[in-house]
Amino acid sequence: MPNIKEIARRAKVSVATVSRALNNDPKVTQETKKLVLKIADELNYRPNIVARNFAKKTSNIIGLILPDITDEFFSELIKGVDEITYQHNYFTMVISSHRYLQLENTLNSVLRNGLLGGLILLVPNINKNLKHILSQTKIPFVIISGGMHTTDYDVVSVDNYQGAYDMTNYLIKKCGYKKIAHISGPKENDDAKIRIKAFKDACAENGINIPNNFLVEGDFTREAGVRLAMELLNLKTKPEVIFAANDMMALGCYDAAAKKGLSIPDDIAVVGFDNIFVSQYLNPPLTTVSAQIEDEGKKAAELLIGKIKSNNASNYQPKKIKIATELIIRNSTKSIK
Repeated sequence: MPNIKEIARRAKVSVATVSRALNNDPKVTQETKKLVLKIADELNYRPNIVARNFAKKTSNIIGLILPDITDEFFSELIKGVDEITYQHNYFTMVISSHRYLQLENTLNSVLRNGLLGGLILLVPNINKNLKHILSQTKIPFVIISGGMHTTDYDVVSVDNYQGAYDMTNYLIKKCGYKKIAHISGPKENDDAKIRIKAFKDACAENGINIPNNFLVEGDFTREAGVRLAMELLNLKTKPEVIFAANDMMALGCYDAAAKKGLSIPDDIAVVGFDNIFVSQYLNPPLTTVSAQIEDEGKKAAELLIGKIKSNNASNYQPKKIKIATELIIRNSTKSIK
């Protein structure tokens, strides 16, 4: 296996010079740097990142903790984070906390291993246990969360309220729907809480009554969308439209409609939230709220890298970034005025 000593021997320079050249040290001449990189490429040399970080007592690995890595939402978030970290010569390590395990356990394990130079974590809410763990970590971190009420942390969030409010207004004012059901996310999730509040507020302002059985709680999965849409479609008084709090549950609504032999939007209309990539290719294409997921990942990564490079830790003021939403009108709704 090629190593740094072999590169130094072939380039006829010291091991220290090779190390500096590989780390783009300005003290190394361009001629020497090109020679070292050429030999390293010929030998297919790959530096041991862990060993390098240990020696330098720094790390160019950014951890990204997600509750799941199979959902398309998370794929787009990863893409956004990785694009920015790559530009700044950082590596992205994606870590799944798994939906049904404690986020705190994953976070404790990650923070103890010493591999990370920074951390981005997507959390459903910021609870006491999480606050306690974060208060003890010395590495920079950024939180992606719907709740921006805390003033203690850097937080990147989608404008959940405006997005859900605008969608509900569109369904009532533009389409003319009056029987509107909502499949929310989990009640402990900040994004879900904000979206259902906006939905209720918009309905109240427009004089739309929401029966209790038109409000059902899901968990942001496609499976929940199928199950809850079936419940809504089996009601004696059925909704005219289902507003799913994310696109994955909206996909489940499509599955339920197909099982019932119903046509979208003629028999039942469906809208979502997120605008994941596949939503435009459904039949019919899904009307949804664009949450600019990739941009959310980019903003979180930019904020974290800026924080890592900042030398004013004592004077640092936590930042709050809210990502604007946009209605994406497709063919899963229609005017019934």
